[in-house]
Amino acid sequence: MKKNKIYLLLIIIALGQSAIAQDIQVIVSNTKAKIERVKDYHADGKMRTNVTFLKLPIAKVSLYFKNPNKFKLKSEKGMSFVPKGSMNINLNSLFTGNDFTIIDAGNEKIDNTIVRVAKLLPNNDNGDLVLTTLYIDPVHFLILKSKTTTKESGTYELVMKYEKYSDYGLPDKILFSFNTKDYKLPKGITFDFDDGTANSSVTKKQKDKKGEVEILFSNYVINKGLSDEIFK
Repeated sequence: MKKNKIYLLLIIIALGQSAIAQDIQVIVSNTKAKIERVKDYHADGKMRTNVTFLKLPIAKVSLYFKNPNKFKLKSEKGMSFVPKGSMNINLNSLFTGNDFTIIDAGNEKIDNTIVRVAKLLPNNDNGDLVLTTLYIDPVHFLILKSKTTTKESGTYELVMKYEKYSDYGLPDKILFSFNTKDYKLPKGITFDFDDGTANSSVTKKQKDKKGEVEILFSNYVINKGLSDEIFK
């Protein structure tokens, strides 16, 4: 029995090393293929917004996606602070188009998982996207983290946690972080400072911070068909 456990451990280690040694092109391709199994989804969740110069309550939200690039986030109260660039809350958008060069950036560790790091450089210099860095679990082909740098909206980061919907590459939790100074406020949202005496210097100080949007998903309805009317 003890020998069997040792053999099993050796097999697991060998499989892990084999996954880490995979070609980065293959890892990215397999991850992309897994995500693209989802043709559409409707998800419910709760969104927590942490931005220093705004006071927004935890909100119930609904998210809708339809392949290839239709995406919509609705808040129950009709207002939520989701920065420009939040389209990348939807992981499908990380692979929009195939015109990019993939660079192997080695290995890193996220929690207890050794991930492969892939840098995606767009071949079109005229677009807004500058660089996307993906941190991929090479065994399960899941994106655990991504960093995206754009010309207009600076750099933002996604951290994903997976449980029930990992077979579809859909996270149970997303943490979206960004530099608030790089984002413009949506129309209709104003500053809410504690002392009500904000001036230009305070405004600049408040905006020069890191903001976060966290979404906890309660359920997904996957590949059941969504009308285009939802996205209008």
